[in-house]
Amino acid sequence: MQFIEALKFRSKLFFLFVLITVGLVSVGILGSLNMNAMKKNIDGVYFGSLVPVTELNTILQTYHSSLAYSVYKARELEISPSQVSSEIQSALYNVERIWKDYESHFKRDTELEYVEYVALEISIINNYFKQVSQAAFDGKDMSRISLILLQKHVTHIDKTIQKLINYEVNVARYERVHFINNYEKSLLQLTVALSLIIMGVLLVLLYVFRSIQSDHSLLEKTTSKLRHVNKKLENVSYTDALTSLNNRRYFNLVYKRELLRAKREKSYITFMMLDIDFFKQFNDTYGHIEGDYALKSVAKTLQDTLKRPTDFVFRLGGEEFGVLLTHTDETNSAKLARSICDTIRARKIKHAGSKINEYLTISIGVVCCVADNSLDGDILISKADVMLYEAKETGRDRYMISSDISQSKTINQVEPNIKESA
Repeated sequence: MQFIEALKFRSKLFFLFVLITVGLVSVGILGSLNMNAMKKNIDGVYFGSLVPVTELNTILQTYHSSLAYSVYKARELEISPSQVSSEIQSALYNVERIWKDYESHFKRDTELEYVEYVALEISIINNYFKQVSQAAFDGKDMSRISLILLQKHVTHIDKTIQKLINYEVNVARYERVHFINNYEKSLLQLTVALSLIIMGVLLVLLYVFRSIQSDHSLLEKTTSKLRHVNKKLENVSYTDALTSLNNRRYFNLVYKRELLRAKREKSYITFMMLDIDFFKQFNDTYGHIEGDYALKSVAKTLQDTLKRPTDFVFRLGGEEFGVLLTHTDETNSAKLARSICDTIRARKIKHAGSKINEYLTISIGVVCCVADNSLDGDILISKADVMLYEAKETGRDRYMISSDISQSKTINQVEPNIKESA
């Protein structure tokens, strides 16, 4: 083994690679003698059960989540007819594609008849959704859609496909028993041969690793330096260069995490969407350098106002900012929004292009509610955007706050220079 000591670090690693390769090739040759039979059983278990069951479950989920929900939203007039038609057509395309893939798998004679029956039922319910899509496209009154008929169709196809899923699961159980029997036989044959090879390889590897241990300390130092650099790069990737606030990428990460936490704890969660009033006119009047200064001033105000560890401030893009608060009820959320509006105005940043005030102002849309498992993150953001729009429509330089994420119900607002109760 003295020749190993004389090898350089790269040569040692190459020697180690060759040694492992020889060992693996030997294992592969021995294993290939018994793996063909095992492969057939694995194919039977995997392609005969896992993939079909996954495909069937995906079809069911599409009917329940995408199609039924789209029809429900259409009936409640929550989305436009064109969106209804587009969502239904997209979902039906996925159903037909996945069902075609399922039919392409190997089928036993005992299941062909029922598969044909399921295909017919899928065609029937797809025609129903196509009719709904066409009705939406033709501009018909979607509020007259019968939820009872919708539920009847979805329930029927659910029961029909569930029977097919149960059959696939039963086949999988049978294949699993057969596979385990063959596997145990092959495993016993391989164990003896592999044990001898592994023991020999391990003895040599032990000596090789001891030989390169002295080189490992240098690698650890280099790794430590790289980790430090990567940490800095990570911080840069999550920080807005102009304002030093967290950027949208970090917002996507934190928002998902805090929303899940609030759902688990069933606690308050608040999201604010902030927008500088008439910022384009500000840039046109004073130039982009002053515009950057205004953005930094707003960012500084947000940082000074929101100091708790659970308060998160983001620059989402352009003159748009976001604030995420946890464990903050409606009253305190309103106070914070009011304070932000007042502080921005109090900075007295001249804004000759503003139509509402001689100084720079900000509009805020706020949503505050107790999170539960039914709370959808997109709805929370969308509602804050609606509140921001209402704040702008009602005069700007104010905030609008809502705790009802199901409808546009305003429970508080700030008027400029007017004191109001929380």
